[in-house]
Amino acid sequence: MPDIAFVKPALPRSGALVLPLTEEAPLAGLAKQADEAAGGAIARGLEAAKFKGRKGQTATLWAPGAGLSKVVAIGLGKAADLAATGAEAGGGAIAGPLAQEREAVVAADGLAPALAASLALGVLLKSYRFDRYRTTEKEEDKPKLERVAVATSDATKAKAAFAPMQAVADGVFVTRDLVSEPPNVLTPAECAERCKALTKLGVEVEILGPKEMRKLGFGALLGVAQGSANEPRMVVMKWNGAAKGKKPGKPVAFIGKGVTFDTGGISIKPAGGMEDMKWDMAGAGTVIGLMAALAGRKAKADVVGLVGLVENMPSGTAQRPGDVVTTASGQTVEVINTDAEGRLVLADVIHYCIEKHDPRFMVDLATLTGAIIIALGHEHAGLFSNDDTLAQRIEAAGKAVGEAAWRMPLGEAYDKQIKSDIADMKNVGGRPGGSITAAQFIQRFVQGRPWAHLDIAGTAWSNKDLPTAPKGATAYGVRMLDRLVAEYYEG
Repeated sequence: MPDIAFVKPALPRSGALVLPLTEEAPLAGLAKQADEAAGGAIARGLEAAKFKGRKGQTATLWAPGAGLSKVVAIGLGKAADLAATGAEAGGGAIAGPLAQEREAVVAADGLAPALAASLALGVLLKSYRFDRYRTTEKEEDKPKLERVAVATSDATKAKAAFAPMQAVADGVFVTRDLVSEPPNVLTPAECAERCKALTKLGVEVEILGPKEMRKLGFGALLGVAQGSANEPRMVVMKWNGAAKGKKPGKPVAFIGKGVTFDTGGISIKPAGGMEDMKWDMAGAGTVIGLMAALAGRKAKADVVGLVGLVENMPSGTAQRPGDVVTTASGQTVEVINTDAEGRLVLADVIHYCIEKHDPRFMVDLATLTGAIIIALGHEHAGLFSNDDTLAQRIEAAGKAVGEAAWRMPLGEAYDKQIKSDIADMKNVGGRPGGSITAAQFIQRFVQGRPWAHLDIAGTAWSNKDLPTAPKGATAYGVRMLDRLVAEYYEG
């Protein structure tokens, strides 16, 4: 990813110049200076390209003069409608045209410092690339962008606004890296080890193995893991940002499903597309990246993040359909389908979170059901909650950063679908309302505490480029939940 700098407006002598333009604004400031230095070539080129500054519109002018290799114009839409998410999308649109440049200057002197910072964030987020395993890529195909200088009328303010954004972007990249890793590399043990890197940011990290979890009675989580040669882990990450030397208060809690590979177990999935199940740990990946973001920007809040890490494999020791397991809460579950395993993992981790940390509220994230994709596609995550205030705050935080969530219902009729004939409950309730009955299952373990469940199966991974994320792992939820904490739970 390129380095981002904020500088005073000055015409570059070479390289690429980016012009973020609204529909109403003619060339002004640094953009006008560049046009005059190029003998009017920029204005003529934009007119020939019929560039009107519409949202999402782009135009690239090659060698327009004044020593510039190219000018890239980015449309931001109507100035009155321009908000942070629009500026970020504009920044994201810059990343592609600049990929083969070493450095570029962005003429953002027409934008408020905060919007200039948001535009820079968009460039950074869209420039992400997971290329750890590329060994034969041609040099000319590799991105070369090393530095983006954002020229703004108040570089000091823009830099100050960007500092926490940079920390959050770093957390996003932690999540994207984890979710992108192949499953033969990112086993439960390896994922747990990588969590230790957060200690450099001041996060306390505790790792529990099978022995500790057996003592805690984690029958549901261990049941999922028993078919795999890769042993499970649970990781507890604590950030005490509000304590100020005093005993920490009740933390806010985030809990992630971390199935590092999901074959479905004995209820095995179809072969086609099974390779995608490496990102069935995206909920855990989001929690890990969120903790990095909060610690990186020194959030003034007490936060605990917990992730249950398992691999769901078929073998002679694997859990069978029809098995009954006893959860850490003492409740029993009849396992009807071994591919409904994420909720079993969450059941034990949520109970541990309540008993050990007594949180103000809990939010769990999981790539839990295909049913949520049928219901909402890839545009929204499913949001389930027993607390209206918490649900409304999550929706608002998501809207502010462009991570949409849609609240789904809960209710007694759905809860009846998971009634078991031989145990306290069964782990599936049939095809009707599948994402809802999964949430009802989880709700049975929250002990009435304020709780929200985000089913991110449709949003954790994208098969196409998004405004601020390239194809692949999106890190959905990191920015939303960071915003949730920043807006409502700091100070």
